[in-house]
Amino acid sequence: MVRRRRPDREERKLTPPPTLRFGYHGSLRAATAIARAGAADGQDIRLSEYDLTDPFRDLRAGDLDVMIVKFALREDDLDQSAVLTTDPRVAVVGAHHPLADRSSVAIEEVAEFDGFQCPGAFPAYVWDQVVPPRTPAGRPIRRRHRLVDAATMMATVTGTDAVHVSLASLADVAVPTVRVVPVHDLPPAPVTLAWVRGRTPAHVLAFVSRAETACAGSVR
Repeated sequence: MVRRRRPDREERKLTPPPTLRFGYHGSLRAATAIARAGAADGQDIRLSEYDLTDPFRDLRAGDLDVMIVKFALREDDLDQSAVLTTDPRVAVVGAHHPLADRSSVAIEEVAEFDGFQCPGAFPAYVWDQVVPPRTPAGRPIRRRHRLVDAATMMATVTGTDAVHVSLASLADVAVPTVRVVPVHDLPPAPVTLAWVRGRTPAHVLAFVSRAETACAGSVR
């Protein structure tokens, strides 16, 4: 019988941790900042954009180790980190839109225009946090346009008077034909990490812990 020699302490220090498969949607800049906060020395982080119409599919299938999420989850099989940062709220409109040149808008003003439906298998309770069904004054936000991904949403707002209630990080991928206008009376979205409960390797949980430590105190 051949017994493999256990590496000594110095050898373990030189062995890089396994590659971490990191899911994100939208802003690569924001994803990279969190990935760097959690990465161990020498660790390879493989960034992969997940499908907005079925956001947890790759995580549950084992094709991702961890992913960025916005807002609170109620998924029985997923765990969620502490809040790492926040993402301010915005209205995405076409450059021609009546709200396009405003320094900020209220959600009551946004309700005057058509919005976007919950995409595919995206959890409806999370979409209600992204796009409130009603304003504080009780006005419904009309979710009439189909949403598949950021590119099709931007094409829709470019060609219509639709408004997408979204997050400021989307400005990183905005095309020249749209404007991203702050919504001053919606609270910012909490940004966290999510992973599958009970079957996530130790190196992934260590990544989450480092990210939480690095980002502690940065939440405004």
